[in-house]
Amino acid sequence: MVVTFIIIICLYLLLIVSLIIGFDAIKTETITNQNPKTAFTVIIPFRNEAQNLPHLINSILQLQYPKHLFEIILVDDDSEDASINTINNCFNLKDNTIDYKILKNQRLTQSPKKDAITCAIKQAKYDWIITTDADCILPKHWLTSFADFIQHNAVKMVAGPVTYHYNKSLLHAFQALDFISLIGATIGGFGIKKPFLSNGANLAYKKDFFETLNGFNGNTNIASGDDIFLMEKALLNNPNTVTFLKNKNAIVITKPLDNLKDLIAQRVRWASKTSNYNNTFAKLVGVLVLFANAILIIGLVIGLIKQINFKTVGILFTLKSCVDFILIYKTSQFLNNKNILHHFLWSCFIYPFFSVYIAFTSLFTTYKWKGRSFKK
Repeated sequence: MVVTFIIIICLYLLLIVSLIIGFDAIKTETITNQNPKTAFTVIIPFRNEAQNLPHLINSILQLQYPKHLFEIILVDDDSEDASINTINNCFNLKDNTIDYKILKNQRLTQSPKKDAITCAIKQAKYDWIITTDADCILPKHWLTSFADFIQHNAVKMVAGPVTYHYNKSLLHAFQALDFISLIGATIGGFGIKKPFLSNGANLAYKKDFFETLNGFNGNTNIASGDDIFLMEKALLNNPNTVTFLKNKNAIVITKPLDNLKDLIAQRVRWASKTSNYNNTFAKLVGVLVLFANAILIIGLVIGLIKQINFKTVGILFTLKSCVDFILIYKTSQFLNNKNILHHFLWSCFIYPFFSVYIAFTSLFTTYKWKGRSFKK
């Protein structure tokens, strides 16, 4: 049994080290072109986001990008609050000339968000689509950084960085560290030419490329995954045109959840779609991460009944934590979020239990999203 534990942890270490190498392999971009020419349609699905929309819209109003080169399409997915009035009030609060419209979602499938994006793309005026979420804050050079990258590279899909706002609560700190590790793994995957993650809060692709891929056809039975499943299709079509924009000016900030119940529901939703991945590497990563965390818990339990030396478990835990820290440290530096690192040590002891619980819960339960229940 000890040999099995050691083999799994060694494989995990090899994985994380490769992602660290991949992270460093992706060049950190800077903005070099101050005369952008790329036009964007920004698509934002929303449902009951009246509380968050003012922050998003304020960041949109502060975008430093020619207004004639972008439009905003917000898609209402049966909101029951004052979201629509909030949008109109925020955009009209100032002398605003931003081209925006609000569409009503046209439900055709089991995936409300995919329906919303598809609905908006049908009415998009511009060649490049860029999606984000209603609970996000956009950096002022967001579109400029994407335009600069697009104009210098032959790309059809570009994934961008996302980070959590951190307000020093322990729950927020735990989420932020977990999310930083996901972004680090995302960048690392692109760096080793094995991309397996992306985030719809910051994802750009050409409209005609979306149409070539037949949009979300083939996975509309899965409520979430507008980002990852579309990227999988893009990689099968033309992997050389799918890439990651590692630029500090492109970092979108999103909100952590305020209570443990909502956090568990979110992570169960995320985990529920992994069984539908077509990307073999993504599945291997998921299984290996689960096993690496599970054996630490198993080792602790077995150690309590003296069937394994606690020292062995401690060494394996320390090795895992050290390589995890390197990836998180590098990613937090890029995301301008180094102040979160002093929470790393205590979170290491909680994360194995949390991740294993989420993984097994996702196998046997439905999940809730925006007040609605969905099957896997």
